[in-house]
Parts: sequence; C-alpha cells; structure tokens
Amino acid sequence: MNDKNSKNSIIRLFNVSKRFGGKLALKDISLEIEQGEFVFISGPSGAGKSTLLKILYLAEKASEGQILIDGMNLARISSSKLPFLRRRFGMVFQDYKLIPSRTVYENVALVLEAAGKKPSYIRKKVVQVLRTTGMEKKLKALPPTLSGGEQQKVAVARAVVGEPSIILADEPTGSLDSSSAQAILDLLMEYHKKGATILVASHNLHLLESSVRGRNIEINDGIIKRTATML
Repeated sequence: MNDKNSKNSIIRLFNVSKRFGGKLALKDISLEIEQGEFVFISGPSGAGKSTLLKILYLAEKASEGQILIDGMNLARISSSKLPFLRRRFGMVFQDYKLIPSRTVYENVALVLEAAGKKPSYIRKKVVQVLRTTGMEKKLKALPPTLSGGEQQKVAVARAVVGEPSIILADEPTGSLDSSSAQAILDLLMEYHKKGATILVASHNLHLLESSVRGRNIEINDGIIKRTATML
C-alpha cells in the first residue's frame, strides 16, 4: 500500500476473519475503502456480505485481524468512545428495523435525540430529510401502514439524518419491486453525491450494474473472489 492510498482510505481491513462457533463466515479479508467511494459487496446468500457490514458497524467483533475506521483501530477503541464512532455510520437494514409503535417522524428523530440534539434542530432536520426521501406527507403514519418501499425510504431517512460519513446498506432492495428498489438506490446515490462513503451489500448485481457507477467486491464462502469497477 502506498502512502497516497492510505491517506484517502476511510476503511481499512487487515486479514480479518470471523468465526461463528467452528464455522468461518469471513476468511482473511484485506480491503481498503476510499473516502467518498460507492462500493457494492455482491455474492450469494450466506457468502459473508452481512457479516462484513456487521463487523464494520460493530454489531459483531472480528475473530482475527484489524479494522481501522478513519485511522481508529476498532480493537482498541474504548467503550466510552463507541457511541461517537457509531454516529459516523448510517445503517440501512433489509428488514427496515423500524419501531412499529412509533410514527415515521419519531423513528427518524430517535437518532438525533440519542445524539443530544436540540428539539428545534430535530424538528427541522427530520422534516427536511423526510422531504428528501419523499415521505414528508407520511410523517405521522405508523410503519405497519406503509408499503415495503415506503418503509425502506424511512429507513434510509433514519440512516442519513445524522449526516454520517459512512452509510452501510444490507440488501436494501432485496424485498422490493424494481420501481421501489430503483428509488432506494437513487436516494443512496444522492447522499453519495454529497460526499458520503457508501457500501451496499446485495445479491442483485444486475440492478446495481444498471444503476450506479462504483467498485464491486464479490464475496463467496467468506472470501473476496474478485474486485471490479462498474461503469
């Protein structure tokens, strides 16, 4: 690795492996993601895509190897600094993970409330982000009353409302029709244009190839099989 690449890299993995019991879900992954990149992580179900994102988001710990996020070593970070690091991430889940008893507005506002933002700022920011995602008119709705595409738009709004530098999306279009899937990718591309580093894990490479320019990292059996630039 040369110094120029290292300076631009916001995510760096060195020989990272992850075990669940006796099974290796990730095997000796070394990878660099540059600041501002749009990266696709492709591969079949069970390939290790979700595990990789969970390790970056600190929902799981690597069994071996080192991970640096903007120069911070995840293995050495103190528990007191963990919440501040997590705020650098926005996470979009395939199954939305919205609180069904909270309104759209409340689901998105929770991120800013947890960060200690003032109520006046929260109101302004949440409405602004919901307008961007086309969900402003649904801010009082409960998630169970929304379509899958609408719930995923709310999930994207929640992921970006804190203005994270890194957005991780785990199969964000997996359960959506083609029109809704394209709308979600368009939203992610908008935030990429604003400077966010975005990693999208998906088995639907055809959709990605037809929609976005970026780098594709193909994973199978927990191993990086190849990387390629998608034009």
